[in-house]
Amino acid sequence: MLSTILIIDKRVELSVKYKKSLESADVNVVVARALNDAISAIQKLEPDMIIVSDSIEEKLTNFCEKIRVLTYDTRPVIIALSKSADSEDRIAVLKNGADDFLSEPVNIEEFKTRIGAHLRRDIESNLDIATLLPNQKIVRKTLKRVLNTDNQAVLLAGVENLKNYAEIYTEVAADKLIQTFAAIAKSALDETDFFGRYDENNFIIVTNRFTAEKLAAFLVFAFETVMPKFYSESDSKRGYTLLKGERYAGMRVNFVSVLIGGIVEGFNLISSVDILLDKLFGVKKLAKIPSGSNYAIERTKLSASNSVLCEGGNRSIFVQESDESLNYLIRTALELQGYEVLDSFKFESACQPSIIIMDSGDELSALEILRDMKLRQQFVNTKFIVTSSVHDKYAVLDSGADLYLPKPYEISDLIRWVEHFLKGN
Repeated sequence: MLSTILIIDKRVELSVKYKKSLESADVNVVVARALNDAISAIQKLEPDMIIVSDSIEEKLTNFCEKIRVLTYDTRPVIIALSKSADSEDRIAVLKNGADDFLSEPVNIEEFKTRIGAHLRRDIESNLDIATLLPNQKIVRKTLKRVLNTDNQAVLLAGVENLKNYAEIYTEVAADKLIQTFAAIAKSALDETDFFGRYDENNFIIVTNRFTAEKLAAFLVFAFETVMPKFYSESDSKRGYTLLKGERYAGMRVNFVSVLIGGIVEGFNLISSVDILLDKLFGVKKLAKIPSGSNYAIERTKLSASNSVLCEGGNRSIFVQESDESLNYLIRTALELQGYEVLDSFKFESACQPSIIIMDSGDELSALEILRDMKLRQQFVNTKFIVTSSVHDKYAVLDSGADLYLPKPYEISDLIRWVEHFLKGN
């Protein structure tokens, strides 16, 4: 993990000496000799530590208090350097926001050791418990620094279907799976790369822009190689799992997979961490395939003036039901719930319904159509609910259906499943 230290010191020789003593593969040191430059660096870099000398044109007590107010949400470690050895000066500076006080001249080895101890404690207090990786606070701080660089790349790696896996195989097994992915990623990273856990199933990697795609390809390959070991023999043979419980008995759940979205350029056009994260999640969504792991890297794109984009939050549903009375009943119920029920859609269109409700036919003849649709990239985000009077759950699920609903069924149950899928559960 790369830590950033800001040294605020007007003295050229001493500040250079401190900088050289602290710089390493894990520590980036920035020097500011003017107060305006220091404030700007704090806002842009959100340093993990600030070392401030009494050579500045303001009292240490006042400046430490200002820094603490300015950085209340990021909470860097503040180290004060002073030529004074007076205990009252020490107490005043510590009371006004400093975490430590060092009297000059300092022993350079003691200086390095003290700084290292403070950095270590700061890092350890911001680790994710399950993976011992930097937590969301450190991830966001690191991403803010990326916005001020032009030679790095950011990868968002998400372990998909983790919640369903935990319900079937327990939270302990899910934690082991996450730890395995973290170990795979750590083994592939350089010492200057950053690797942190953003939330329950998403990780952020900051790496070299020229090796980012190779890294993403390796993570996808390595995870797909070890993933089958986390499933029972019967599930591995079937190729998917079933959730426990009577209500979920007909719901197909794909295996866990890793989807990676990456951005390797254009950070100067991104104004905030939130916008960067939105773009990363959008690119990761593009990597989604019917099953298995995959990655997508955003590059400079050209778009035709009349190009059509699919909007997020699609609430359109297509119903294919041969029984006219039941078809009318389903469509009416969905429309009353505020959904857009389509009369038809084009197979070749990039924009497809969020959900397709289809009857399998008396002899399951519609399942061949379903198999063909599941192989097409444009249906990768479409959920298929298959109703059937032929009560063969595994034949329906093996064809790629996300839910098997045996006839007869209650319309209210169908509506609940539609809501379930549209909420992304």
